Amino acid sequence: MRIYRVGILGFGFIGKVHAFGYATLPFYYDPVPLDARVTRVVTSRPETAEKARRMLGVEAGTDPRAVTENPEIDIVHVCTPNHLHKDALLSAMRHGKHIYCDKPLVATLDEAEEVAAALAHYGGIAQMTFQNRFFPATMRAKQLIDEGRLGKVLSFRTAYLHGGSADPRAPLRWKLSAAAGGGVIADLASHVLDLIDWLIGPIDSVMAATHIAWPERPSAGDPARMERVDTEDCVMALARVRSGALGTIEAIFVASGTEDEIRLEIHGSDGAIRFNLTDPHHLDFHDATAPDRPQGGLRGWTRIDCGQRYPAPAASFPSPKATIGWIRSHVACLAAFLESIAAGRKAEPGLEQGIRVQRLMEALRRSAALGRWT
Repeated sequence: MRIYRVGILGFGFIGKVHAFGYATLPFYYDPVPLDARVTRVVTSRPETAEKARRMLGVEAGTDPRAVTENPEIDIVHVCTPNHLHKDALLSAMRHGKHIYCDKPLVATLDEAEEVAAALAHYGGIAQMTFQNRFFPATMRAKQLIDEGRLGKVLSFRTAYLHGGSADPRAPLRWKLSAAAGGGVIADLASHVLDLIDWLIGPIDSVMAATHIAWPERPSAGDPARMERVDTEDCVMALARVRSGALGTIEAIFVASGTEDEIRLEIHGSDGAIRFNLTDPHHLDFHDATAPDRPQGGLRGWTRIDCGQRYPAPAASFPSPKATIGWIRSHVACLAAFLESIAAGRKAEPGLEQGIRVQRLMEALRRSAALGRWT
C-alpha cells in the first residue's frame, strides 16, 4: 500500500487534534482508509517546532513552503490562525497537494474568492474540517430529514455557545482579533451555518446583530496592558432557508455557564429533532404523526442511542454503546477525507462549502452593519 506523507501547518490546539487523528485512526477503522503518516510539522516559532518534533518524532521547522511546496509531502493540513490560511491554501493548490483545512476557510471574503478562482486549476482532493457533521447523532439527523420524517420543515433554532470570554479579565487572544481573522462569527458561527446549510439549507438570507461585551481586554503578552477588542464576541441572527422556513442562529463567546455547547432544534409538520453537543451520544426525535390518544397515546420524544455507531469500515472500538467524545467526530471527519483520497472522489464538505460558509459569514457581518436583511 502506498504511504501518503502528511505535513501539518500549525501545532497549537487544533494542529494537535489533527495529529492525534492520525495516531488514533487505526484503532477506530479496520482497515484504515489509506496509509497516511505525519512526517513534517511547521509552526510559527522555533520552540514550538522543536516541541512538535519531540512529540511526534518528525521533521519540524518554521517555513510553510517546507510543507506546501515539498515534493515529499502528499497531504497538507492547514491549522494556522485564519489570516494565514489563504497563502498556504494557494501554495498547496499550485503544487497539487491534497488539502485538509480547518474552519473557516480564510479570513475574508476577498480571500475566499481568490481560493474560488484557484479551484478551477486544482486537481487535488480537499476537505473542510466541519467535524460536527460527523457525530452519529448528526448523521442520523440528516438521514431522518432526507427520509422526510420531519415533513415540511417549518422552523429551526441553533446556537453555539462558549462562556470563556464572559470574564473581562480573559486576555485578548487572536480569536478576538480582526487582523488575525478572528471573531465569534468565524470561530463558532461557521460551524452552525454549515450544519443548517447541510441539514435543511441552503440558507437564503439573514438578519443579524453583533455585540462586543468588553471593548478592552488585557493583552495576552502583558496582562497589565489593555488592548482594544475590534471584533464581535456575540452574533444573533434570524435566518431563512430556501424552503421558506425561518429560524435563529446564535454564536456567543460570552455565554456564561456554557463550555462548548451546540444547541440544535428543527421542527417540521410531521416531526422534530433536537441535539446538544454536551450530550453527543443522543439524538432526540419527535414523531408528530404518532397517535396522541388515549392519554397521549405514543406521542412524545424518543431519545435515540446513536453513540459510536459508525458505518463500516469503522471498527467497534471501544464499543458502539460507549459514550462518544468530542474528538471522535474529528477522527471520523479525517477518515472521510482519507476515504475520498483512496477512492479518488470529491470530498464533502469540500472547499466549495468552505467558500459558501465564508459568504454566509460575510452576510452576517454585512447585515449587522447595515441593519437589514441580506
